[in-house]
Amino acid sequence: MRHLIIATAVGGSALLAAVPVSAQTQPAASPPSAPPPFATTKVEGTDNVYIFRYQGHQSMFVVTPDGVIATDPIGLGRPQAVPTYIDEIKKVTSQPIKYVIYSHSHYDHITGGKPFKDLGARFIAHKNAKAQLERLQPPNIVLPDEVVDSKHTLTLGGTTLELLYVGRNHSDNSLVMRLPKERIIFAVDFIPVQALFWRSMPDSWLDEWEASLKRVLAMDWDKLIPGHPGPGGRLGNKQDVENLLQYMADLAVEVKKVADEGKCYDTAMKEVKLPKYESWGNYGIWLAGNVERYCYLSQWILKAQERYLLAYGAARES
Repeated sequence: MRHLIIATAVGGSALLAAVPVSAQTQPAASPPSAPPPFATTKVEGTDNVYIFRYQGHQSMFVVTPDGVIATDPIGLGRPQAVPTYIDEIKKVTSQPIKYVIYSHSHYDHITGGKPFKDLGARFIAHKNAKAQLERLQPPNIVLPDEVVDSKHTLTLGGTTLELLYVGRNHSDNSLVMRLPKERIIFAVDFIPVQALFWRSMPDSWLDEWEASLKRVLAMDWDKLIPGHPGPGGRLGNKQDVENLLQYMADLAVEVKKVADEGKCYDTAMKEVKLPKYESWGNYGIWLAGNVERYCYLSQWILKAQERYLLAYGAARES
């Protein structure tokens, strides 16, 4: 209950009732200020690697004496992000933008590249990304000029950038971009930093995802630039990848328990909880979707086993 200050007139004097200090009116705490809509940051320990963030998406660009290597235009639903991205690059260097590399084919990351193309940049993506874009013909997405199969090494102005395909995961065309000298990788969406996977993980290959993460772990690197900012804007590291693999293992165990009880999908989505990961980004809003996706995998494995047993039985009887 709030304490009131009571004034009483006695012989022309006002006597003030004592009030506990803790109850006295305190200035209201200022709410945390929202981050600016965009920011460009040089990666600590490097001379030429930058992160461009626009709202909740971010891209990497690398400056060299012979030009700039940029990545995802991130223009879906925010066309102003693309000219802002280009302007931010121009604040750092007068060198031309030579390349734009797509991390994968999902539109939220690669929409809006035409202003880069108009400046003469060549676009690079995994071969599966180009095939998908050619088939779907989405608006406002520049088709790649060059494609990558399993590996491609790009050298510009003394900087080496490896474009590596580690298998199917969040998509069937995600590239890991590795700067060997700087010991940095840029990987988008399939390695969230201390955060859950997006919703029900659509357009993904869950049974192959872990193998791709282990291939990333086997590479030589120290810092991970994700496609969405990590907690506090921090970069990822190998421990984050290990933690993500453990999350996937823990989730698989819990979902199998409820799947064996016949609770997939809706009941499982309500009942499965992983308190160990409550502090991770999007836990409250995306855990149910992650559970749903693992239920699909569990049911798929069960049906595959049933098909195998039926085929095996038929073979024995023949």
